[in-house]
Amino acid sequence: MSIFRFPLLVWMGIGTLIFSLGIRQSFGIFMMPISDTFQTGREFFSFAIALQNLLFGVFQPFVGMAADRWGARRVITLGAIAYGLGLYLTSLATEPSVLYVTIGMLVGLGLSATSYVIVLGAIAKVVPTEHTAKAFGLTTAAGSFGMFAVIPGAQALLTAFDWQTALQWFAAACCLMIAFASFMKVKPSNQQVASDDTQTLKEALKEAFSHKGYWLIHAGFFVCGFHVMFIATHLPSYLADKGLPGNTAAMALAYVGIFNIFGSYFWGLMGDRFDKRYVMTALYLIRTVVIAAFVTLPVTESTAAIFGGAIGFCWLGTVPLTSGLVRQIFGARYLSTLYGLVFFTHQVGSFLGAWAGGRIYDFYGSYEPIWWSTVVLAFCAALLHLPINCKPVARLQAATA
Repeated sequence: MSIFRFPLLVWMGIGTLIFSLGIRQSFGIFMMPISDTFQTGREFFSFAIALQNLLFGVFQPFVGMAADRWGARRVITLGAIAYGLGLYLTSLATEPSVLYVTIGMLVGLGLSATSYVIVLGAIAKVVPTEHTAKAFGLTTAAGSFGMFAVIPGAQALLTAFDWQTALQWFAAACCLMIAFASFMKVKPSNQQVASDDTQTLKEALKEAFSHKGYWLIHAGFFVCGFHVMFIATHLPSYLADKGLPGNTAAMALAYVGIFNIFGSYFWGLMGDRFDKRYVMTALYLIRTVVIAAFVTLPVTESTAAIFGGAIGFCWLGTVPLTSGLVRQIFGARYLSTLYGLVFFTHQVGSFLGAWAGGRIYDFYGSYEPIWWSTVVLAFCAALLHLPINCKPVARLQAATA
C-alpha cells in the first residue's frame, strides 16, 4: 500500500504529533532561562520535566484504555486542552513549585493523550497488518518533523521575547490538535478480526503479562526513554558548558529531528521486511557507537551537529518497531492499552534520564558519568531484544489458520 492511500485518520494523527511532540522536545531550551528566572539550580527544572515524563507514563495505560473504549478523537481533544492549559499556567507562575503542577502534571496528562500510544492505536485499526510498521514509521517521523520545525521556532521566540511569551504561543498552538482530532474517526468496517474483538481487556492483560517477550520489550523501551529525555533535556546545557553558543544546541536538536524523519520511516520499513528483534538490536548497537564517539571526541559545533544527525537517525526508530512488535504478537484490539503499559516503562526511563542528569551534574559538576551510563544501557538494550519470541500468540494463529 502506498503511503498516499493511507486513510485520513493517519494524516490527522500525524498533524497531532507534529505539535504534541515538537513542543515537548523543545523544553530543554527553556531550562536555563527558567532556572535563571527562579534563581534555582538545574535539578529543579530537571525534576519538573522528569515528573512530567513519569506522569506521562503513569497516565498512559489509563488513557490508552479510555481510547480503546471511547475512541482516540475524544481522548486527544481532552488531552490538547490539558496540554495547552499546562503551558499557559506555567507562563504565569511566580513560584517554582507551581511548575510541578503545570508543566509537570498537566502537560504530562496532555502528552499521554496526544502522543504515539493513542495515535498509533487508532492507526492500527485502519491499516492492514502487513503495512503496520510502515504506517507506524511514517507517523513516528511526524513527531521528528515537529521537533525539527518547533525547536528552531522556540529558540527564535526566546530570542525575540521572554520564555513566558514563548510558552503562551505554544499554548495557543494546542488548539490545532483539537482541530485535527475532529477528523479522527475509526469506521467499524476497518476494525480488527473477530478473534480480536471477542477478547476482553482482562484476558488481554493476562495474556500479555504471561508472555516473557512482553517484559523484554518493556526493558528495552526503558532504555529508549532514558536516552531520549536525558539528551533532549541536558544536551543544550552540556553544549553551553563547553562554551558553545546557544544556537548550537538548537541546531543540534533540530538535526536530531530532521534525521529522525528519515530514520523513523527507515526503521519502520526495515521492521516490515526483516525480523523486528534483529532490527531493534542493530538500532541500539548504532546508538552505543554514536554516543561513545560523541563523549570521547572533542565537543565542537561540528561534532555537535554530527551527533545530532547520527543519534537522530535512530532516535525514535524504536517506536514503530516496539509498537509493531506488540501489534504483531498480541493484535490490534488492545494496542493502546498494551503499548500504553510499555510506554509507562519508557517514561520511567525518561524520568530517570531527565532527573539523574541534573542530579549528577549538580553533585559532580559534570555530565560525563551519565553519558557513559547511556552507552552501557544502549549495549544492554541491544542484547535484550534477541531472545524475544515474536510469533503471534496462539489465539491469533488459530484465527488465521
